[in-house]
Amino acid sequence: MSGGVTENGRRTLTVERAYAGGWTTLAAVMLLFGGIMSVLQGIAAIVNDDLVVVTRSYTYTWSTTGWGWIHLALGVLLVLAGTALFGGAVWARAVGVVVAGLGMIANFAWLPHYPLWAIVLITIDAFVIWALCVGTTRTFEG
Repeated sequence: MSGGVTENGRRTLTVERAYAGGWTTLAAVMLLFGGIMSVLQGIAAIVNDDLVVVTRSYTYTWSTTGWGWIHLALGVLLVLAGTALFGGAVWARAVGVVVAGLGMIANFAWLPHYPLWAIVLITIDAFVIWALCVGTTRTFEG
């Protein structure tokens, strides 16, 4: 905690938390949720190619097994970053933003296979990026 005086003579109190709180906790939960969903999505695509619907009239035509491995790896990274965020690790915030961004790109390319699922994960990743960029320092004036 640190404090000071503003230009108009009001006292301020700045609180920095080492642990996760508020938006960071919600971002960590969403990272875990999105990561688990990506892991399940990846496993489904790896184990059974027939389970995933493949359309031929889309710009991005890649192997569903390859996409499965990409989603599995991103899911594991999301879960690890979400777990580290609960402890307030600064590196986990940066990793969470980067991996959530990569998850958004991967799910955009996944749109032709399962559009609703991909849109839900893109939305979760966008919210995670926003929540992680909010920060942990709060200033109170009084």
